[in-house]
Amino acid sequence: MATEVLTTGDGRAKTALSRKYAAEWFASRNGEAPEIEIGTANPPMHPARPDKPELLSPRDVPKRRPGSEAGRIALLHAVAHIELNAVDLHWDIVARFGHVPMPVGFYDDWVKCAEEESRHFEMICDCLESMGSHYGALPAHAGMWRAAEDTAEDLMGRLAVVPMVLEARGLDVTPGMIEIFRKAGAQKAVESLEVIYAEEVGHVAYGSKWFHFLCGRENADPKDVFHQLVRKYFHGALKPPFNEEKRAEAGLPPDFYWPLAEDMPLPGKA
Repeated sequence: MATEVLTTGDGRAKTALSRKYAAEWFASRNGEAPEIEIGTANPPMHPARPDKPELLSPRDVPKRRPGSEAGRIALLHAVAHIELNAVDLHWDIVARFGHVPMPVGFYDDWVKCAEEESRHFEMICDCLESMGSHYGALPAHAGMWRAAEDTAEDLMGRLAVVPMVLEARGLDVTPGMIEIFRKAGAQKAVESLEVIYAEEVGHVAYGSKWFHFLCGRENADPKDVFHQLVRKYFHGALKPPFNEEKRAEAGLPPDFYWPLAEDMPLPGKA
């Protein structure tokens, strides 16, 4: 099921299939449908993608000021791209690490995340279309899948970098985005981003929970392991300001991330 989502290219088709399979999983878990067994899979290293958007190096993606309508469309387009990647990331962790013995709750959490990211993508696409645009109308960031490639053989590394660094970054920046659209009177975008903001706390929390679970299984110190793995797999320093309140709510205390902001080298520096 996870691999079929990953090999579906069109964004709307991918998220519709994602939501369908999530519903089937939870119907099975609730005893309302036959049991779905957890198997193993050979997911693609790169998920299928639509022909558009054109994917560019981060430095080549045009910068647009959010004070204009075009800038706000570009911002929502970037959010849609992040959400579509997140759908694939959550199904990929299910498919790629099926050989690692984990409690069934691990699958519950990531399937739930995939379903929520699918709704997020659809909500933002609806906002773009209400503004006369659509997902694929603008170029997008080509580096979004790098963390998945780098951690393809390391479940703890995946948990450290994807939910506990990349998704935690969403907790830092989303309040500012909400304010941009509130000032512009774009109520639909405000409501969509508020849903995303509330639900992303849970995604970071699931990452923290299962990271701590694996550290406990190996009798390792979670903070030390987190620092080691982020230094290994994440490219660049963590960028303050941090949303310390929401990060704490998600199980990320300041002594996990502040040292990485302070002592990691800046990109391009030795």
